[in-house]
Amino acid sequence: MQAFAVVDCDNFYVACERVFDPRLARRPVVVLSNNDGCVISRSEEAKGLGIRMGAPLFQIRALTEAQGVSVFSSNYALYGDMSRRVMETLASLTPEVEVYSIDEAFLGLGRRREARLTDYGHEVRERVRRWTGLPVSVGIAPTKTLAKLAVGVAKRSGTESVCHLGGARAIEEVLARTPVEEVWGVGRRLTRMLRGEGIASALDLTRADDGFIRRRMRVTGLRVVQELRGTPCLPLELCPPPRRSVTVSRSFGRAIESPEDLCEAVAYFTARAAEKLRSARLAAGVLLVFLATNRFDSGAQYEGSAVVNLPVPTALTPELIGYARRAAADAFRPGLRYKKAGVMLLELVPETPAQGGLFDRVERERVRRVLAAVDAINRRMGADTVRFASSGLKSRTQAWRALCERRSPRYTTRWDELLRLSAR
Repeated sequence: MQAFAVVDCDNFYVACERVFDPRLARRPVVVLSNNDGCVISRSEEAKGLGIRMGAPLFQIRALTEAQGVSVFSSNYALYGDMSRRVMETLASLTPEVEVYSIDEAFLGLGRRREARLTDYGHEVRERVRRWTGLPVSVGIAPTKTLAKLAVGVAKRSGTESVCHLGGARAIEEVLARTPVEEVWGVGRRLTRMLRGEGIASALDLTRADDGFIRRRMRVTGLRVVQELRGTPCLPLELCPPPRRSVTVSRSFGRAIESPEDLCEAVAYFTARAAEKLRSARLAAGVLLVFLATNRFDSGAQYEGSAVVNLPVPTALTPELIGYARRAAADAFRPGLRYKKAGVMLLELVPETPAQGGLFDRVERERVRRVLAAVDAINRRMGADTVRFASSGLKSRTQAWRALCERRSPRYTTRWDELLRLSAR
């Protein structure tokens, strides 16, 4: 039979921390969002203490201290690299891998014997654990939408981390137990509409009239329903669609008021965005800078932006930083306390060939060679090893830098933060 699998890393950010610190095993662990704000990942032990997803740190600080909860700042360099390793491991098992998110992927299993699919799921789980140290859950079913339900069953089972939905009876039982809002692709608006029509479970949805589904949920909704009925309608996306934009934004560690601090932050964000452009071999035709005050403050509020139509599509960092700093100065309003800013690059086109400008005086080929060398050094030695002076000296005193006082070492991407072992 044709089958799809969903491989979902369990409590991914927490699991990455545990790989490099075995003392965290079976202990309550949480990972915080940018600026050490809210909980974005929890171990099962932390869930057992009643720590909810999205809980602000200040609300649970007493609980974490009383219960010995290990609290970490987010370490996206580590998590991104561990995600890459998981996806490469999955690619060693099947050529059909659709990377769905940082911790989740769809696999195409072809037409394997149904009796072997559960064993294959355990093989996937064992190889990922052996090669990366990360635990995963695996859901297998005839369609992608059913596979998403299957992986949810696998995660809720507690001990059995592989769920194969193969028979009609097993599928019907899971559909009957699944609230309609938990179906992949059914959001809040559709949930309200469906429940208003008496459709409360995934099984109810499969029994709805096709004409009603097409009218109220359009063709996309009809495909979801067909998938729940066991008819594959959503193929694997083995070639991700081209990017339409690149955005880099951050909330500041502390509110900033000076235009110099703002321009420094914007220059740093622009450099990161330009690096992403070059890695995708793209160039941008439009640059947008946006900034905002803290909406939770009692003071004056402001959200501003400035757009620059670039004369030539480009991915050259010095050029983009120059435009971004001028845009930031245009959007800046004195006397306000800014909490967030960002850079968005739009109207992306392939880096080559690109339409040049008649009066363009930038020595593009020379700058490209310099930036290629800079990118190579940063890939080898770690991000920001070589950086632009306009983004400021790397210092904890920079007010715009995100708070990360509890961040673990970037074990896999920084030479100076490699794990050290001592033999006794």
